[in-house]
Amino acid sequence: MSPEMTESLAEQLEQILGYIYPNEIEIHWSILIVVYPYITGLVAGAFILASLVKVFNVKDLQPTYRLALLTALAFLLVAPMPLLMHLGRPERFYEILLAPNVTSAMAMFGFVYAWYLMGVLLLEVWFEYRRDLIVMGGRERGLMGWIHRALSLFSTDTSEAALAFDRKAIRAITIVGIPSAFLLHGYVGFIFGSVKANPWWGSVLMPIVFLMSAIVSGIALVIFLYMMLAAIRKEPVDMPCLDTITSYLFYAVIVDFSLEALDFIHRLYQSEESVKILGRLITHKLFMSLFVLQILIGMFIPLGILIVAKWRKLGDDGRKLLYFTAVILIQLGIFSTRWNVVIGGQLFSKSFRGLMAYKMEVMGIEGILTAMALLALPFVILAVLIRVLPTKRLTDEASGTASP
Repeated sequence: MSPEMTESLAEQLEQILGYIYPNEIEIHWSILIVVYPYITGLVAGAFILASLVKVFNVKDLQPTYRLALLTALAFLLVAPMPLLMHLGRPERFYEILLAPNVTSAMAMFGFVYAWYLMGVLLLEVWFEYRRDLIVMGGRERGLMGWIHRALSLFSTDTSEAALAFDRKAIRAITIVGIPSAFLLHGYVGFIFGSVKANPWWGSVLMPIVFLMSAIVSGIALVIFLYMMLAAIRKEPVDMPCLDTITSYLFYAVIVDFSLEALDFIHRLYQSEESVKILGRLITHKLFMSLFVLQILIGMFIPLGILIVAKWRKLGDDGRKLLYFTAVILIQLGIFSTRWNVVIGGQLFSKSFRGLMAYKMEVMGIEGILTAMALLALPFVILAVLIRVLPTKRLTDEASGTASP
């Protein structure tokens, strides 16, 4: 054993509490497995927010519809990367499709992902942008004009009948996409909740908790991006739209906290043998990430901020500042939630008599720098998408009015 490995092992042994089995020293699911459910949650939440416009006809949210749709697409393109990198041979990912194991819950994610990408998001984006791509492809020259014509699949029909068909197709796809978004992220919660041998994971409420926290994180992300994009473009923020979205966010956070509290009580109630070790887990290993980051900073403080913003007669600038602060804190809280589930569930021994420690790498394929790069990549992809696909309809830019 090399001196570096010996030193690392010695550091981990110093952080162990109680009795553990020798093969439990190493934590197998790293920060990459934390990033994976965090990203898929953002995808599902952003899409569900976009669906409020097309399915439930919430007109106040129209200014954020396209941004939410492109956000879901950008993050979905990155979603499988943490899993592929964690497996160690990402170049062999295609074998999941060529030789599928239908009895593997994790392997089936590949099919769920492919359906959601090609059968839902790409189709809805294409129908939503088809007319604008035709218009831009006709008036632009050079590379960008060719790109727009190619993305429209060289379609030329902008008649009212064709546009009416586009609107019907978008609504139909969105209706199908809502349960698909639930499946995409609820599936992750199902994988954790089905591990009955682990009292920190084995809960029937886990898929529902994952879904609700996904809605919270997706709405908060779209608010953050909408305000940032308006600031970069030096455009006014649509305050009725922002007030409406934050109202949805406020109630979503309340429901999310209620579900997480019920889930926690349920887990403690059914874990008679492990209740002591779970108590030590949350008071020792997870105290900072659970009570401080997830609950206090990620839930209670944002709720207080949103209450002040909603019920105090503040000006637009004051509300925008409070909203912006709240959504950043909420993102920190949701990431902590994913951390507490993935890492926390691996920190206690199967003997229920000891706690392990997770030492996060800085460099390497499963290090913190890789995780930060994966979290930054969707924003780069989104910037490219926004450059090619406008977040406002061309008629909006020309007339300054909202389009149907």
